[in-house]
Amino acid sequence: MSEINIGLGNNDTKTRREAETDFVAFWAKQAKNLSWFSNWEKTLDWHPPFARWFMGGTINASYNTLDVHQQNKANKPSILWEGENGESQILTYKDMWIQVQKFANSLKSLGVKKGDRVTIYLPMIPELPISMLACARIGATHTVIFSGFSAASIKDRINDSKSRIVITSDGGYRRGNIIHLKEIIDESIKDLDFVQNVIVVERTKNKIHLSSKDILWNELMHNVSDTCPAEPLDSNHPLYILYTSGTTGKPKGVLHGTGGYLTHLHSTFKWAFDIKDSDVFFCTADIGWVTGHSYVVYGPLLHGATLVMYEGAPDFPDESRMWQIIQKYKVTIFYTTPTALRMLMKFGDDIPNSFDLLSLRLLGSVGEPINPEVWKWYFKIIGKEKCPIIDTWWQTETGGLMISALPGLETIPLKPGSGTRPIPGVIIAIVDEVGNDVPPNTKGYLVIRNPWPGMLLTLWGDDQKYRDVYWSKYPNSYYAGDYALQDADGYFWLLGRTDDVLKVSGHRIGTAELESCIVSHHNVAESAVCGIPDVIKGEAIIAFVVLKQSVTSNNMDKELLQKIRDDIGAIATPKQIYFVTKLPKTRSGKIMRRLLKAIANGETIGDVTTLEDGAAVTEIQSAFKELQKSIQKKSDLT
Repeated sequence: MSEINIGLGNNDTKTRREAETDFVAFWAKQAKNLSWFSNWEKTLDWHPPFARWFMGGTINASYNTLDVHQQNKANKPSILWEGENGESQILTYKDMWIQVQKFANSLKSLGVKKGDRVTIYLPMIPELPISMLACARIGATHTVIFSGFSAASIKDRINDSKSRIVITSDGGYRRGNIIHLKEIIDESIKDLDFVQNVIVVERTKNKIHLSSKDILWNELMHNVSDTCPAEPLDSNHPLYILYTSGTTGKPKGVLHGTGGYLTHLHSTFKWAFDIKDSDVFFCTADIGWVTGHSYVVYGPLLHGATLVMYEGAPDFPDESRMWQIIQKYKVTIFYTTPTALRMLMKFGDDIPNSFDLLSLRLLGSVGEPINPEVWKWYFKIIGKEKCPIIDTWWQTETGGLMISALPGLETIPLKPGSGTRPIPGVIIAIVDEVGNDVPPNTKGYLVIRNPWPGMLLTLWGDDQKYRDVYWSKYPNSYYAGDYALQDADGYFWLLGRTDDVLKVSGHRIGTAELESCIVSHHNVAESAVCGIPDVIKGEAIIAFVVLKQSVTSNNMDKELLQKIRDDIGAIATPKQIYFVTKLPKTRSGKIMRRLLKAIANGETIGDVTTLEDGAAVTEIQSAFKELQKSIQKKSDLT
């Protein structure tokens, strides 16, 4: 792959040298960029696999994102909010500071105290970051749920976190429609007696039912004091829980702390985005995902940056919406997903070329590997061949960027499709099945060999699963669950997941969670799902379903699709459901999902000596060929 030599002129080799010499001392130096109420006594307490950073230090995330800017940036825009329906709002750092303090006092008036959990289920409106920062201000742990999840998925998460307070809205706009969020919350908590109150933001003004538990946001905020000092919190105080799909049916509650997490974000946001006081930063991620937590809310606000926050779909009301926003707000840094770029790319070059995008100086990609063709389109058409592109790799669990070009730190050649090199202060390797380093350009497992400040503290309420999922495969090394290779120049190339987690439009969906949902239908005996390449989404879901005897498949696909939407959410909707009489299994009864993946992706099936019944493979191959024919037929018609 040809290299593109473009950077921003920085070349800070000293930072890399310091990190390589002593990563603990290096991160201690970075932490001093934050405002601490009291200094730490020990930089790292490492009892594998549990890391506690800046032991004894006290800090507050709300204070570091708002209070520290009141002297010099009080009147600077913090959030430029754009609603899907054309509304807009500008909130300065002083506006945010006042609103966060008022809402923090509102939460306290409901009895919320340090250590309590608060669930937030809101669309992309300013009340979402205000809620997060208000929780952080008083030491409550927030757990944000993406507003596309169903009542059943929300119930699982609220029940797991035992949140007594839920924050939602009457509705949210999505592609011109109103999503009835309050109704979804009502359904999710109807059996959860521990939920004390539901705070409701009036966004769409649609008619809603208010129970004795419900309190309108505006009424709660009326006449409340706008002064609420930030609570000094232990560095390892839980800042938030964010649920992510895994290889088991139950979502994992990833728990992040405060001091280490903020240190990681402050550093990586500066290094990767080379942030200037004049920048306008636009990350298209929903705050319901970790990218929104780290690089829509906490990262930019730590630096006093101006950020654009957009409520709706990237192609609504038409395919030019992203470019309209960039032109309107003179965005300088644009951070989005390969999924969005593939979608926007298919509409042609004329649409972006009709807008003034010359304000852009840096482009970023997140969520999944970006293929070289899309990278080059992004570079040429959107960046006009003058903007570096940072292709970033990280996870919900890592908290922040782990592999990325770092224009704010150094200039290196960019290779389309590669995330380049690890950030300073982390040691990443590619290993084989037994943990030995593999030669350059050899596919292997990506591992992280040292603790880092942004890493998760544990999984909420399940230390053992934390050990088992991330640290049991290789001693004292974090197992990321991704295939990758490192080329001869030390650049990393991500090659997809190693576990049974699908990545659809950058969102992780556990196969076990989806299969459990399908099998819970009274007419289903067995199910297995896998991913197939998708030009837009990166990966699309297909499901193979075995029905119970005497049950016909008439309308069953529609029933199952609706059930998946109801139980998990529209993001988990399979592209196709195929009904078969058997699934490929080992003689011990385990479904051989690698065969499904191989069939679905046109790969060599490989060893089948442990297969119980070869006829199952033949049947699934036949079903998938029918899928391919159907797709081709639709393509020919259009």
